[in-house]
Amino acid sequence: MAGATIGKTIRSNIVLFGALFANVGIAIAKFIAAGLTGSSSMLSEGFHSLVDSGNQILLLYGQRRAKRPADVQHPFGYGRELYFWAFVVAILVFALGAGISFYEGWLHIRSPEPLRDPTVNYVVLGIAFLLEGSSWTIAVREFARTKGEVGWWDAVKASKDPASFIVLFEDSAALAGLLVAAIGIWASHRWLEPRIDGVASLVIGAILAAVAALLAREAKGLLIGERADPDVVERVRSMVAASDGVTAVNHVRTIHTAPEAVFVAISADFDDDLTMGQGEALIGKIEQSLREEFPEISSIYVRPERVAESTDGSGQPGATTNG
Repeated sequence: MAGATIGKTIRSNIVLFGALFANVGIAIAKFIAAGLTGSSSMLSEGFHSLVDSGNQILLLYGQRRAKRPADVQHPFGYGRELYFWAFVVAILVFALGAGISFYEGWLHIRSPEPLRDPTVNYVVLGIAFLLEGSSWTIAVREFARTKGEVGWWDAVKASKDPASFIVLFEDSAALAGLLVAAIGIWASHRWLEPRIDGVASLVIGAILAAVAALLAREAKGLLIGERADPDVVERVRSMVAASDGVTAVNHVRTIHTAPEAVFVAISADFDDDLTMGQGEALIGKIEQSLREEFPEISSIYVRPERVAESTDGSGQPGATTNG
């Protein structure tokens, strides 16, 4: 499991570093092209790539911070700090990426400036499309490797590693933005109407705002705390219920403390004939078997509790509570 986790981390870093290097180069080229041609949509795309570069740096920083070991103040570790930085990325995409694009589009529509020679824009857009396409291909392959047979959208909602789907979302938005910018620049020259370029900038802003909303929604769920995969929860329940000395499982509650770390709290009704020593030995046996079966489980809490005494926090019996 340790080797698999390290391998997954390395692949995730490759995706982030690939996107970072591509975006830095693309941002510089876009700003130069915008300065030479006066294109509003190209300037918006430059800021888009610059924001994406900052986002990759924040995710790499978040991954590093999340690897810190548990201590007295944070007994379950710092894994969820990565979720905080993912939420910051969503805010930046909206506030900077979408905000600047909306502002540039409105400014160009209010005070249109005729575009100069579009050749530079087309060259830069073509190069940017190739680089973004390469980064997007890497992100798609890595995400497809981890999602298995699950659908793409379901895999995004179920994913506990924000770095994987954030890069995928950002690269998809970048490719869409490049197409919109190219269409806007072409139409502005074709019909000699520079305001079309401003409209293209507004469309790019709308794309970024939609992506930011999706990222914020997923990051919020991870920050609040999401349960483990339902299949894992049910398998844990089945294993505990099948243990000698357990008469019933009241509830199995889980929460991700990091993308690859799960805390499990189990309430089970033990056989009344068990002595205290036998009960302690049974708990130890249950914990050992669960750790062997599910290496991602970082902490286990097993509480012997009668069915009638177990509630879900609302006063209702917890025998059917999973999570």
